[in-house]
Amino acid sequence: MKSFFSSLKTERTARKAYRTREDARADVLDYVERFYNRRRKHSTLGHLSPVEFEERADLA
Repeated sequence: MKSFFSSLKTERTARKAYRTREDARADVLDYVERFYNRRRKHSTLGHLSPVEFEERADLA
């Protein structure tokens, strides 16, 4: 979790000022859904993104 929050801060929220808590929540959810969970490489998955990992599992 520590690594996730570090990535979130440096890659998404560090220089942003949100008008409302809901704006911040929506931006964080967008980051998680569209970037962190889909394209970011994860060391526990052999340095593959979750999408790449799933595709390779489907081919096997």
